[in-house]
Amino acid sequence: MMKFLFMMIFMIPLCFKKKMFWMVQMLLFFMMFMFMNLSISLNNFSNVGYMFGCDIISFGLILLSIWICGLMLMASENLLKINFYVNFFLFNIMFLLIMLYMTFSAMNLFMFYLFFEGSLIPTLMLIMGYGYQPERIQAGLYLLFYTLFASLPFLLGIFFIFNHMGYVIMYFFKFFNLNMYLLYFSMIMAFLVKMPMYFVHLWLPKAHVEAPVSGSMILAGIMLKLGGYGLLRVMIFLQQIGLKFNFMWVIISLVGGFYVSLNCFCQVDIKSLIAYSSVAHMSLVISGIMTMSYWGYLGSYVLMIGHGLCSSGMFCLANINYERLHSRSLFINKGMMNFIPSLSLWWFLLMSSNMAAPPSLNLMGEIMLINSLVSWCWFSMIFLMLISFFSAGYSLYLYSYTQHGKFYSGLYSFYMGVSREYLMLLLHWLPLNILIMKIDYSMIWF
Repeated sequence: MMKFLFMMIFMIPLCFKKKMFWMVQMLLFFMMFMFMNLSISLNNFSNVGYMFGCDIISFGLILLSIWICGLMLMASENLLKINFYVNFFLFNIMFLLIMLYMTFSAMNLFMFYLFFEGSLIPTLMLIMGYGYQPERIQAGLYLLFYTLFASLPFLLGIFFIFNHMGYVIMYFFKFFNLNMYLLYFSMIMAFLVKMPMYFVHLWLPKAHVEAPVSGSMILAGIMLKLGGYGLLRVMIFLQQIGLKFNFMWVIISLVGGFYVSLNCFCQVDIKSLIAYSSVAHMSLVISGIMTMSYWGYLGSYVLMIGHGLCSSGMFCLANINYERLHSRSLFINKGMMNFIPSLSLWWFLLMSSNMAAPPSLNLMGEIMLINSLVSWCWFSMIFLMLISFFSAGYSLYLYSYTQHGKFYSGLYSFYMGVSREYLMLLLHWLPLNILIMKIDYSMIWF
C-alpha cells in the first residue's frame, strides 16, 4: 500500500510546475490501472505494510477515489482557461486523494479517524476557495461543524475501545462484541451525519449548491461513502446492541428517504435536486447496513460504488449546462435538446442509471437492499416502493424539464459539447454499467 502512497506524495511537486494540469491527470489514471491490477485476497487484508492494508471493501472504494479525482481534473478545465490558482487546485486534489487513500486503507481505527477528519480540510478549501456564491462561507461552516460535532464522541469511543481491548486494529474487531449504549451511539453518529441520514442532512444540499463542479463530484462520489465504509467497519463489534437499536435508523432512513424524494420535486436548482436525490439513495444504504444481514452489507457496498459514479456524472452534466448558460435554474435550463441533442443522450443514460435501470450497479445494489429490508420486516416494503417510484419520478422530472420545452428567450449564443466532456461522461457511465459483469467480486467477500 505504501508504494501508491509514495507515488501520490511524489506527484505533489508536479502540481506546482507550469503546464502540468493534464500530466497530473494522466498519472492519476495510470496509477488507477496499476492499482486495479493489485492482487488482493478476497477474505482477508492483503498488501499490508505500516498499518495500511486493503481488503475487498477498501479496494473498490480506493479505486473509485482515484478514478473520481482524475475525472475532477477533466471536469475543471474552466479553471485552467482562466488560470485561477490552478497549482493550488491541483495540490488540493492530490492532498485530498492522499487523505482518502489513507482513510480507506488504514487498519488502525485511530488512523482511520485522523484521515477521515483530514479529508474535510481540502474539501472545505474547494468549496470556500472555488465556489460561486458568497453563501459558500456558510455552506463550508455547515459542512465543518455538522461533521466535527458528531466526530468528537467517535474519537472518545476509539479511546475507550483502546482502553478496554488494548488495540484498535480493525481486523481483530470480529472477536469482540461490545454491548454498551453510549459507545454504540458515539461510534455511529459520526458516520450517520457523514452519510447523511435524514434530520442531519442539511449540510449536504448547501455544500453541493455552493461547491464548484470538482467539489460536488468528490462530495457525491467519495465523501458520502466514508460514512458507509465506517459503518461497515464498526458494526462488526456492535452486533448485540445493534439488534436492540438499529430499527430506529432504518425507520428514520426509510421515512426520511420518502420525504426527501418528495422534496426533490420542489427544487428549482439542478444541483440541489441531484443533492437531495443523493440523500434519498444514501438512506437506502444506511437502512441496508442496519439490517446487519448479508444482503444488506453487499447491497449497501454495491449501491455506494454505483451511486458514486452516477451522482458524480450528473453533477458533471449540471456543470456542462452551467458553463453554457451561467445558471443552474430549471426555468432557464430548458429545451436543451434543441442545442445539444447528443448531450441529451448522456442526460438520459445517467438519469436512467440514477433511477436504477438495468444494467447499472444501482439496480444490483437496490435489488440486494430491497431483499435485505423486506426479509427484515415486510412492512418496509411500502416505503421501499414509494422511494423507488419517486426516484424514477424525480429523475424523469429533471430529464424532461431540462431537455424538452421551449428554450429560454434570453439565450443568444451557444457552443456545442466538446470531446473532453463526452469522454468524461463516458468514463462515468461505462464503469457504472460494465461493472455489473464482475458483480461476483462484490458478492464473495464474506
